Amino acid sequence: MTADNQTLPTELIDEIAECGFYPSLVAETVLMGLGGRPVVDYLVQHEATFAGRELHRHMTVLVLTESQLQICHIDEGEGERAEALATSEVVALRAIDSVVVTRAMADPEKRSGLHEAWLTIVWGAARRLDLGPASCEDPNCEADHGYTGVLAPDDITVRMSPTADGDNARRLVEFGASLQQVIG
Repeated sequence: MTADNQTLPTELIDEIAECGFYPSLVAETVLMGLGGRPVVDYLVQHEATFAGRELHRHMTVLVLTESQLQICHIDEGEGERAEALATSEVVALRAIDSVVVTRAMADPEKRSGLHEAWLTIVWGAARRLDLGPASCEDPNCEADHGYTGVLAPDDITVRMSPTADGDNARRLVEFGASLQQVIG
């Protein structure tokens, strides 16, 4: 797949094609935000979820270049129509505040048996506000104390497991470590 004389790495093209989820659209979406920059590293996640009797597919492709992180999301349309929503977001590496890699290990003593892995990347584009009623320490108080809340960064979290994602769970850890080194 090429655009403006740029070619994606063969391994990335193969991994996108292996998912079988609109591979030409996914590759084109990835190429859109690269702007001729070479790919340093990448991560592909394909998810399928069920809502009642409907299957919904979603794909996330993270692409690291020397100066940016590109986040591509491709979502399948709902209902009977064959449609997809393709989004490409580019984040300058200098804008990334935090890269968190979390591993759940089945056998921590031997540092083996990856059970699940999470990659969380924060750059301040999205925040989640969790609100709840505020209260005071007086158990007999009936006054309205308003609300209290927590504002937490919520840019992107990718979760994988060997059971659902095979070797990509290990790749998630490697990609996260790669991104941490660049940001560090």
